[in-house]
Amino acid sequence: MSAKITAPNPRKFFTASRLEAVTGYLFLLPDLAGLAVFLVIPIGYAFYISLHDWNALSQMQWAGLSNYVRLFADGQFWSSLKTTALYTVFYVPIVYCLSLCLALLVNQRLPLMRFFRTVFFVPVVLSLVVSSLMWKYIFDERAGLLNYLLGFIGIPPQPWLGSVELALPAIIIVSLWIQMGYFMVIFIAGLQDIPREYYEAARIDGANRWQMFWRITLPLLKPTSLFVIVISLIGSFQVFDQIWVMTKGGPANATQVTAIYIYQQAFQYLNLGYGSAIAFVLFVIILGFSLLQFKLLGTTQP
Repeated sequence: MSAKITAPNPRKFFTASRLEAVTGYLFLLPDLAGLAVFLVIPIGYAFYISLHDWNALSQMQWAGLSNYVRLFADGQFWSSLKTTALYTVFYVPIVYCLSLCLALLVNQRLPLMRFFRTVFFVPVVLSLVVSSLMWKYIFDERAGLLNYLLGFIGIPPQPWLGSVELALPAIIIVSLWIQMGYFMVIFIAGLQDIPREYYEAARIDGANRWQMFWRITLPLLKPTSLFVIVISLIGSFQVFDQIWVMTKGGPANATQVTAIYIYQQAFQYLNLGYGSAIAFVLFVIILGFSLLQFKLLGTTQP
């Protein structure tokens, strides 16, 4: 006796949940295609280049892991990584504190606070090259505005961008001026998301401003703080524009961060394989520190 064969019911296959999932993926498809074309494929090809010796003018020669072995024996790479670490150690905590303080200030319901929000945010919308050129003239040893102002209090002109000791702090000052307005806006959004009832209850209990900040504001800003710290950390490891415009890594490699060294190796010396290897090592370092921040600060819940 033959078994009865039944045709599949299309209604059971195309359920509402499956149709909803397919619709969602179709909406995501353009973004996924863009990520694949402009991000995933270039990253994969860059890793492929890192396994070769290539000067962009001749055929690639297979090198295996020799570029990575060379990297770990390269003193100049470690020097650039040390400079990047110094920049990060000073830049990230300072930009966090300044941005939070500015956000707390302009979040007050006082006259002209909207005006000051705009003023603090203006550097964010300016071109990095324009901002860097402006600060390069401000730091000029002979005709710079900063040395001119310091002269009024009896301080002699300082070679800000020409000094091994002062060049990196000068770059950090420029980076703080450029980025703190952006993070200020992020903190303002976080502050305005905190229910006012918490502060009213704390006032009734007799809490002062510092206690309310430490017990209410800071814990409830944990998701915002995580975002600011991770983004500023990633940006500090990738800093390039202002350094290239103002010092080009000098003087005496005092501001030669790893991104500058990658550019020099890949596009000045045409060691594209070696430059790609450095870029991938930097990527692994950034990923490791980012994951560490997520681990230390926990989830997005306060």
